Amino acid sequence: MTQPTLNLNADLGESFGAWRMGDDAALLPLIGSANIACGFHAGDPVVMRDTVRLALANGVSLGAHPAFPDLQGFGRRAMQLSAKELEAAILYQVGALQAMAAAEGGQVTHVKPHGALSNIACADAEVAATVARAVRALDRELILLAPALSALETAGLAAGLRVAREVFADRTYQGDGQLTPRSQPGAVLHSAQACVQNVLRMLDAQGIVTADGQRLPTRIDSICVHGDGQDAVASAQQLRAALEAAGYQLAPLNALA
Repeated sequence: MTQPTLNLNADLGESFGAWRMGDDAALLPLIGSANIACGFHAGDPVVMRDTVRLALANGVSLGAHPAFPDLQGFGRRAMQLSAKELEAAILYQVGALQAMAAAEGGQVTHVKPHGALSNIACADAEVAATVARAVRALDRELILLAPALSALETAGLAAGLRVAREVFADRTYQGDGQLTPRSQPGAVLHSAQACVQNVLRMLDAQGIVTADGQRLPTRIDSICVHGDGQDAVASAQQLRAALEAAGYQLAPLNALA
């Protein structure tokens, strides 16, 4: 039996000015979709456009990666914004990437919140609804890439958006299906082998497998391989090889059934 189609995504374009983050050029041939920083947590106009151009050259679908306005904290610090402010901030960032994509003959086809914004939207129904409302207001054809079993997934579906459910190759999960906070031991997996084993275990279980062994059933559409880790490229190489060996078809996010 043919295995279902899966997507590999990565957060890219996170360099800024003279500061460099990750190896986007090495990672892009291995993935199907890029979540491109829009300037609020990382990235700048030149980096955004260069990343768009490189992604298109590799046949990788384009996604906006909006964040809280927290450049110094890399978007990983919680911020309190009103719903009006947050909606406008998301529109601003996605719109900027849409302009870069249009200039290069491409199109943004998905949105994935970054860092603390994503973490809060996964647990807070009001924030999740604001994110979904912003995406729908901009283009209801955009795919919302949301962590599986999250409030963001629920809000996206309620808003009538196409939602792709994501799991993370290099992160462990708590009993409620949320990511283990980075401040806790064992939250991040660092070796390529551990990342591959983590993903295959979840795919075999057809759901999230928590750190204590619980199975939380869910559809899995996309797997995130973070681009900022020391072993990011090796993890992506080994994960792609393992998925192909297991019979999975890999495709851009906008090509999933």
